[in-house]
Amino acid sequence: MLHDPNPSASKAIALTDCNRDAMTFSRLGTKAVVADFHGGRLTTDSGALLLREGARRLGLFEALDAAIPDPRDPALIVHDQRAMLAQPVTAIALGYEDLNDHQALRDDPALQLAAGRSPEPGVALASPPTRCRLENRVDRKSLVRIAAALVDRFIASHPEPPESLVLDFDATDDPIHGQQEGRFFHGYYDHHCFLPRYVFGGAELRAAYLRPSDIDAGKHARAVLKRLARRLRAAGPEVRITIRGDSGFCRWRLMRWCDSNGIGYVLGLARNVVLQRQARDQIDRAERQFGRTGQPQRIFGSFSYAAGSWDRSRRVIVKAEPNAQGANPRFVVASVPGDPRELYEDVYCQRGEMENRIQEQQLGLFADRTSCHRFLANQFRLLLSSAAYVLVQALRRTALAGAELARAQVGTIRLRLFKVAAWVVVSARRVVFHLASSYPSQEAFRAAYARLIGQTAVPTVDGG
Repeated sequence: MLHDPNPSASKAIALTDCNRDAMTFSRLGTKAVVADFHGGRLTTDSGALLLREGARRLGLFEALDAAIPDPRDPALIVHDQRAMLAQPVTAIALGYEDLNDHQALRDDPALQLAAGRSPEPGVALASPPTRCRLENRVDRKSLVRIAAALVDRFIASHPEPPESLVLDFDATDDPIHGQQEGRFFHGYYDHHCFLPRYVFGGAELRAAYLRPSDIDAGKHARAVLKRLARRLRAAGPEVRITIRGDSGFCRWRLMRWCDSNGIGYVLGLARNVVLQRQARDQIDRAERQFGRTGQPQRIFGSFSYAAGSWDRSRRVIVKAEPNAQGANPRFVVASVPGDPRELYEDVYCQRGEMENRIQEQQLGLFADRTSCHRFLANQFRLLLSSAAYVLVQALRRTALAGAELARAQVGTIRLRLFKVAAWVVVSARRVVFHLASSYPSQEAFRAAYARLIGQTAVPTVDGG
């Protein structure tokens, strides 16, 4: 049981402020039930301890800080830039989406510690206006360096480069409701939005790039791929890279660059009458079998094809799958070898997992909070969300390896592992977080802690 470290102060608060601040709830038998906000140095986000340790192992905040020049006079700085970057990234991971939240969060002891400050009164973190000034001074070159730093953190966290990588490209809508720079109406989504592009390799984020919505999904994909391939091959020259994407990314210049640089591709291909004519054998066979059995049929095949704008012919996979509504062929252009069915089902269709990862970052880590007027400031916000994703994913890969939470969405991890109440005691020699005794995921927290600090056994605490 925790005892009041300053009973006289608590008594004074009760005597002087009870009428003004106290909230009286329904009684419990003969006892009054009263609440106030005079609990002292408490936090509800002790999972920031795990995030801080994970960020330290990645060197994440140092890498972000190095990517952004700081033009301020060091003699006049109150909030160093590293702390101002650690503050929002940790807060996003903890579930705080709005810049205005930091008016109160700047005094939270867990967030102060994660940002490298002593968690005590009078050592507040940056206020929303100070944070806003940082967002608006980040330029395009800094954004490019931040994006590269996130890729480098992934590479540095793996002692051996992988033999092969599959990169999934996709774009999604980010609805906007103000007069932001780059604001356009998108006919498909039927609202004003940005059109950010994401690149994932499995569950690992490789790139997040904010774009206006007056361009198609594939624009700039080749430039992004060039940067990624250069960095990935600098770490592992022999790595085999394959890209996947829907028909929006099936552009002959992208495919020609991949052919010239030893990069494979498996890309959706929009249906047209020429493709349907060349796939007539598979389509007819599937329709005959469907007519005989009444059951859905899947017939696969491949052929050589070149659209009028392409530089040369390429292999196209066809899937014929008629149903009661009629023929339903699908086409994929592939440069990698393999059986047509396996390439379609085991390679191309697996890109659907990327939609879960995009949803996790957009909704769970607030990548859609792009309400700044300046376009570059909104790109910076997207990269802060991306840094939070990289940090949470690093915890999944290391601290949660083999555990039930390793495959959980960020919202579940946040609820189970990060939202932990604690009483924080600061002395001259120590900062102690007394976590809630009734916290139900104590073993999961201990196991994550043990993996982060490199212990093989889960530590226990003597006594009750």
